Parts: sequence; structure tokens; C-alpha cells
Amino acid sequence: MRGVLASALNSSIISRRVLAYGTAFVLAAGLAACSTARLAYNQAPNLTYWWLDGHIDFTSEQTPQVRSKIDDFFQWHRSTELPAYSRQLRAWQDLALRDVSPAEACTEFETIRQRIDVAAERMVAPMARVALQLDAVQLANLQRRQAKSNEDFAKEHLRPGAERALEERLKKAVERSERFYGPLTTAQRELLREQVRRSPWDPERTQYERERRQADLLNTVRDLQAKPAIAGQAVREHLARISRSPTPGYPEYSAQLVQHGCAQFAALHNSTTPAQRANAVKALRGYEDDVVSLASRR
Repeated sequence: MRGVLASALNSSIISRRVLAYGTAFVLAAGLAACSTARLAYNQAPNLTYWWLDGHIDFTSEQTPQVRSKIDDFFQWHRSTELPAYSRQLRAWQDLALRDVSPAEACTEFETIRQRIDVAAERMVAPMARVALQLDAVQLANLQRRQAKSNEDFAKEHLRPGAERALEERLKKAVERSERFYGPLTTAQRELLREQVRRSPWDPERTQYERERRQADLLNTVRDLQAKPAIAGQAVREHLARISRSPTPGYPEYSAQLVQHGCAQFAALHNSTTPAQRANAVKALRGYEDDVVSLASRR
């Protein structure tokens, strides 16, 4: 259920990629098979390190410390968060068998967001320690990767014509939904098309916010390096500005996106057949089995 709901809730935040690996691998309903989910989660510490190293290029002295902090996070996540995910996935199996309202969908989304916030708080101290060690060359590496990310975003969302961009977004929404429910009917595809067309999502506004967050991250690192005593506070305040942007009007825009995403999910789910809902329950049960298996491995 989370994977389908998330199809309308876009976010690309460098500071939370470590957290994303900890949640997406066990909650994303788009994974193809149980073995894939388990492999992905078990490899998450390595994938997280490689992703961060690709943006920063850690020194040989920094690498063991960074890997150790990542390993610590996932050990905590496996023992503390996975049981909570297991309970959530079990509850979603009951929810998948009946109609849901947009408000109920938003309640489930808020549950996910709260779990991410818990993980974010767990990462504050490790992130602060890593940030204190970054030098000017590494910050330049990070800035170059940010620029590359922005270029990729522009190619995908800003440069294509409106109809082409809509078709690409629709294609992804259909693919995510069909991995969860099975094949969609023509009417369901048209329902999704109309929902995507009516979405308040604005790629230019999203890109502007991405750039603000990227600049905020660089400024936060420089500020905490100038005042190491406030490093933890600086990271926490940076994460708070991600959760609620200081850009005038953006929190309201973000809330509109969430509300639309919830309505989109509810509309599609309520159109599904008993067979499609059975597919959803089967998928969720598989993910629950994954989580239970992963949580039992220490």
C-alpha cells in the first residue's frame, strides 16, 4: 500500500537518503519478489555507503568511521523499526480488503512519515560527526553531484512537453500500481490518467525547493564546522527545514500534494476488484514475511 500511495508523493532529499534505504526496502510494495526485498535490505549498509561516497568521496581515514555509523544505524533499525513495520504491514492487509477514504490513506502516510522522523532523529549525531570531517574538496564534490542531480531532474521533468511528461508520470504510476494489484483495467488506467493530470505537482516549484535544500545542506555543514559545539543542533534544524520548508507557500503546496496523493490512492484502490485486492493482500503478506525474517537476523 505504501508503494502505491508514494507514487503521488515525490521527494528527493540528500540528507534523508540514508533513512530512505532503511524504510523503502521494507515498505515499498513495488519490489518484485520476497528474495529481492531481503537482499536489498541486507545490502542496504553497503548501498548507503556507496551512495554517500559517490557524492562526497570519503578519505581512507573517514571510510571506517562512516561505515561503522551506517552499520550501527541499520542494527538499530533492524531490531527496533522492523517490528513496527511488521505490525503496520499486518494492519494494511485488513485495510486492503475494503474501501478506504482519502483521510484514511493520509493517516497511513502520516504513520510512515513519523517512522522516518524517528529514524531521522537517530541519524542526527552520526550526520553531525561526519559533516565536521568534510573538507572543501569534498563539499565541492557534493555540490557537483547536486548539480548533476538537478540536470537529471530537468531532463526528466522540465524539458519534455507537458503531454510527454504526463505520459511518463502516468506510465510510472501504472507500473507501481500493477506490481501491487496486478493488471489494471482500461477504466482504472483512465482514472489514473485523470488523477495525474489534475495533480497540483509543479516541477519548476519542486526544482526550486530541491535547490534550496541543497544550498541549505552546504550552508549547514559550513556553519557547524565554524561552530562545532552546535553541530547536532544545526543538523536537527536542517532536517526540520526539510520537513517544513521556510519558503513562503511551500508547506501549503506540500500539503496539497499529500492530499491529492491520498485521494488518488483511495480512488484507485476503491475501484479494484476482489481479485486485485487479493493480489494486494498477498503482496503485503510477502513483505510482512520479509520483515519478520529480516528482524530475526541479528
